[in-house]
Amino acid sequence: YEAIKQQYRPEVPEYFNFARDVLDRWTELENEGKKSKNPALWWVDGAGGEVKWSFEELGVLSRKVANVLSDACGLQQGDRVILILPRIPEWWLVNVASMRTGTVLIPGTQQLTAKDILHRLQKSKAKCIITDESVAPAVDSVGAESQFLKCKLLVSEGHRAGWLNFKDLLKNASPDHNCVTTKCQDPMAIYFTSGTTGSPKMAEQSHSSYGIGLTVSGRYWLDLTSSDMFWNTSDTGWAKSAWSSVFSPWIQGACVFVHKMPHFDPGIVLESLSRFPITVFCSPPTAYRMFVQHKLSSYTFKSLRHCVSAGEPINPDVMEEWKAQTGLDIHEGYGQTETVLICGNFKGMKIKPGSMGKPSPGYDVKIIDENSNILPPGKEGDIAIRVKPTRPLFLFTCYADDPEKTEATIRGDFYVTGDRGIMDEDGYFWFVGRADDVINSAGYRIGPFEVESALIEHPAVVESAVVSSPDPIRGEVVKAFVVLTSDYASCDPEKMIKELQDHVKKVTAPYKYPRKMEFVQQLPKTVSGKIRRNELRQKEWRK
Repeated sequence: YEAIKQQYRPEVPEYFNFARDVLDRWTELENEGKKSKNPALWWVDGAGGEVKWSFEELGVLSRKVANVLSDACGLQQGDRVILILPRIPEWWLVNVASMRTGTVLIPGTQQLTAKDILHRLQKSKAKCIITDESVAPAVDSVGAESQFLKCKLLVSEGHRAGWLNFKDLLKNASPDHNCVTTKCQDPMAIYFTSGTTGSPKMAEQSHSSYGIGLTVSGRYWLDLTSSDMFWNTSDTGWAKSAWSSVFSPWIQGACVFVHKMPHFDPGIVLESLSRFPITVFCSPPTAYRMFVQHKLSSYTFKSLRHCVSAGEPINPDVMEEWKAQTGLDIHEGYGQTETVLICGNFKGMKIKPGSMGKPSPGYDVKIIDENSNILPPGKEGDIAIRVKPTRPLFLFTCYADDPEKTEATIRGDFYVTGDRGIMDEDGYFWFVGRADDVINSAGYRIGPFEVESALIEHPAVVESAVVSSPDPIRGEVVKAFVVLTSDYASCDPEKMIKELQDHVKKVTAPYKYPRKMEFVQQLPKTVSGKIRRNELRQKEWRK
């Protein structure tokens, strides 16, 4: 870790474009025989269909798409484009083409409703939307209210009135395209934040913030080389997909593996890890919780050497179970849509289960109090990144069109993440919860993650969400919403509540046990799989 900190000295030139300066450079190395035969993209649909592109093929096709955006769609540098597609190769082509044209990409998930799409169209003032036949009707239902929308591009074999057909245009487009000149700080993409608290904000990232800033992830956290094959299971609508399905692997020249998988299926994931030569794997904690419910010993991961997790904290019990069955550690990382990797368990570091590791090189991370004072080890406070006197190069530019919300992230010399944490004596950081999620019961502050980690150690629990619930004596108490495994679903609820409460008292400080408990079939989650504790909390406080 100390060597990584010493080595990491990023250079940020005045002009930078990821498509031209990174992807086209890999094409040159490929053509000179100086790069392994590893493809740039390997896509499978689970039904025998597959696509394999070299960096050269990715370059040719993305230039054709760039011409579609510029010519047929009439888009100019700086215009905003919403992209809502599943895990299909065209999603990657549009990502690269938007860099080549200097258009500002706004990815979204297919789970967005018509109301969500309208909110994004109006707030972003996007001039173009690119989607498929499953989302097109929702777009059409709100299209009349989207006064800025000029062009609708349909990725489909079929045709639709009022839409240009992507595949027809791609077939006839020229493969010759000159990449626009972009400055490092020019806007490259806007990501709507995951909305775990409040409505999503538009986090703007520049050409260099992800295009150069995610070198830390690719090289040191994911430990990728140009001969690796990397699979990240994120939904294409989430910034994590940009992190780990575009920038981090391609900075390193690694192959991006993609399984179409319309709905997350742990069995398909485990079977694919056995079948394909995937060396590095990333999935959120929710997925690992599902994996360890399967009999992992019946799978053989011949090529897999490195596993990572991000999105929310991973329970130590799940890490231990995964390692016991696969022999592999899970390297947890922590970051936000607004940042690149903030903390991580980097290669060569001792892993402390439950910790999100140490600060990423390039960020000076501290735990601070409400007055911006740096707190000593062991004290809980706000996780913050120093931005004065020098703002880190790889932090988001702003919340687009919202200077007030951008300014609200700064306290004294720090960018405040909105997360609470603790740093230990060894410099490892531990997540306590979103600032809004921390429970204050009779003077005791309780982070939901610790209680959820205690609950999941019990064999009856698949997953849980812990929130505050009003109480006339204590002000608020801990309430747990619990999803039970099928083996325990028919148990006597009163007995099971008592058993789980006693279990939590044994494995963590007794004052943290959930005084209230409710069994549910599923937990409310954001489109990226994070638990929406604020929704559950609001429900409790409205009663």
